[in-house]
Amino acid sequence: MDSSSTRQYSREDVALHNKKGDLWVVIDSKVFDLSKFANLHPGGLAVLLDKSIAGKDATEAFFGLHRFDVLQRPQYARLQIGVIGDETPSRFPREDGALSMVPYAEPAWLTEGLVSPYYKDHHRAFQKETRKLVDKIIFPDAQAVQENGEKPSQHVFDEMTKVNLNAMRLGPGEHLKGRTLMNGTVTPEQFDYFHELILFLETTRLHARGYHDGLAGGTAICLPIIANFARQDIRERVLNEIFDGKKLACLAISEAYAGSDVSKIQTNARKTKDGKHWIVNGTKKWITNGNFADYFVTACATDKGLNVLLIERGEGVATRHVDTGYGHSAGTAYITFDDVQVPVEHTLGPEGGGLNVILSNFNHERWGIAASTLGAQRMIVEECMKWAAQRKVFGRPLNSQPIIRSKLAAMIIRIETAQAWLEHITYQMANMNFKQDSSRIAGQIALLKVHCSQSAQETARDAVQIFGGRGLTKTGMGKYIQRYTNAVMFDSILGGTEDVLGDLGVRLAIKQIPRNSLL
Repeated sequence: MDSSSTRQYSREDVALHNKKGDLWVVIDSKVFDLSKFANLHPGGLAVLLDKSIAGKDATEAFFGLHRFDVLQRPQYARLQIGVIGDETPSRFPREDGALSMVPYAEPAWLTEGLVSPYYKDHHRAFQKETRKLVDKIIFPDAQAVQENGEKPSQHVFDEMTKVNLNAMRLGPGEHLKGRTLMNGTVTPEQFDYFHELILFLETTRLHARGYHDGLAGGTAICLPIIANFARQDIRERVLNEIFDGKKLACLAISEAYAGSDVSKIQTNARKTKDGKHWIVNGTKKWITNGNFADYFVTACATDKGLNVLLIERGEGVATRHVDTGYGHSAGTAYITFDDVQVPVEHTLGPEGGGLNVILSNFNHERWGIAASTLGAQRMIVEECMKWAAQRKVFGRPLNSQPIIRSKLAAMIIRIETAQAWLEHITYQMANMNFKQDSSRIAGQIALLKVHCSQSAQETARDAVQIFGGRGLTKTGMGKYIQRYTNAVMFDSILGGTEDVLGDLGVRLAIKQIPRNSLL
């Protein structure tokens, strides 16, 4: 800040500058000279010449219309010419890595004075370091590329590689051995599913859901398949390329003809006469990360049943963007395979065993989607809490209205119940092997994912009502609400639709009812 912006004025000094060509205002104890800017004001000159604004304290009016970050933009920050006496501004940008002080903006275990049986000191250190990475590196890039359809910037992948973030996306395991995780806040031996949960919750703090999936979502959901079913030499090469931020992968299952019903997949693979290659033909649609991917974990129909193949981008593989409201930076793609040669060594799992390969991944994928949905939803609750406190209606804060408090209460109930259920399931995952995981909590994970995606939709509706027209506007106070509303339905489809997963959860429960459980 230069010396002119720290020059002190009195409110009487400011009051003398209240007309066109000589116009000052006070915003949060800071003095701004709008004399030259007034004619360029997007809201028109008349707004600034209003007798309650010109030469006056315009703090309440300003924050009723603008976000705090507007004052931080260079073109507006340079309009500041001083401060009011020794007054201290009440609004400050949150420091990188810091927690929000807004109630329910953070999970309960991060709230001062509350305790949790799940998290240890290394979880807390890990969360803080992850938050710093998100705030300093990932968030700015997310805002820059969310709408332009570009792949997340390479420097973000490079920074993620430094802390081994992509390796941690695979969860706990031997693949972490010898790696320094999140600047040494946790050892590979300590890393558990709660650390991975923290990753999901923190990396969705972007107000850019499409960007999040373009950055890691598409790759994360296929990593377990590569790790568990690829031949060792192929597994090590591909995973290291992904962990090092050099390559991306995607899970290519859905088709225009086959969504949740994988038995209807039409993309086919036929072996060459010498048996050394598969020849793949077909299409895939709505594939997250597909536009950016270097590897495609692809479900194919064969003479012996369903197979999953690891296909590298190359001759015969073409991708094009699928235009959705999700955000272009998700890299959502339509993929065509035209006589693509795939070495048989790239078969993932046994021939004809593709269905089991796909099913083996669903629990981890749906758990991650539930966490991502909750992380994004909690940020919307924070937006609504802030807005309801600062917005004035009928001369009183918006949160003085009982109907608004009722909506906020419903939002809080939804995120806190989802958080508790999510942490309970995560604890089970941390104390079960893979076989137990599949048989004991698959139904709970399916139902949790349904709960999170349905509650997210309810929160989106409530948020639009709280923000009004601003909640449907791409810029300004409600821009994050608008983005969220545009993207919220995607989580109801990803990993299986709500109807399919709800039915799955109940069918699995029905199977476990003892035969002697009669009324």
